[in-house]
Amino acid sequence: MVTGIIGKKVGMTQVFDKDGVVTPATVIKAGPCVVVQAKTVDADGYQAVQLGLVEERPARVNKPTAGHFKKANVPPTRVRREVAVAPGGEPTKAGDQVLVSAVFADGDQVDVIGTSRGKGFQGVIRRHHFRGGAATHGSMFHRAPGSIGASSYPSRVVKGMRAAGRMGGDRVTVRNVKVVRIDTENHLLVVSGAVPGAPGGYLVVRKAVAPRRVTVPQVEKPKGGKR
Repeated sequence: MVTGIIGKKVGMTQVFDKDGVVTPATVIKAGPCVVVQAKTVDADGYQAVQLGLVEERPARVNKPTAGHFKKANVPPTRVRREVAVAPGGEPTKAGDQVLVSAVFADGDQVDVIGTSRGKGFQGVIRRHHFRGGAATHGSMFHRAPGSIGASSYPSRVVKGMRAAGRMGGDRVTVRNVKVVRIDTENHLLVVSGAVPGAPGGYLVVRKAVAPRRVTVPQVEKPKGGKR
């Protein structure tokens, strides 16, 4: 059984519970996807599937890539990702369709993988949350990084020194996000909270690798039979 699906971030919204509690949520257009390639232990050394996201705009591919899709008898897709397969169940083969309703259900915990927003070249205060220097009394030290190493020894900047540089545009995984609602007809997946990336960015939604333990509060019984 496939444990994940490719999606596209639509945007954020609010979901109202039956009790009137408002939950911030993110809407993801998850799928439909097709299995482009099924990898097996005998042929590839591990078990997984390569999914392709079916979109309205047709994909333009070169001849080798077109042959890859022709072998699976599926239309070419622009976005392809590899997801793991859960042991047991019916084996997945090339050409199968993967829908969001067949992978997830309401209340499931999922991991959402995406690319964070790029913020360009930033200083150490915004990039690494440095405190900065005094703002008054003529300190002349406000947003500078401070010392980056000794001059005599080792006379160089050691690797890993936190400094200014490009910020954002990284692969980010948000774990244990709760599935609030699933719209089967429109292939929509609504999850609680925020997910990485800007609207229109591609995401991979998979079943939680290490799901959080959910505790249910219990009501204490009255002692001595008194009400």
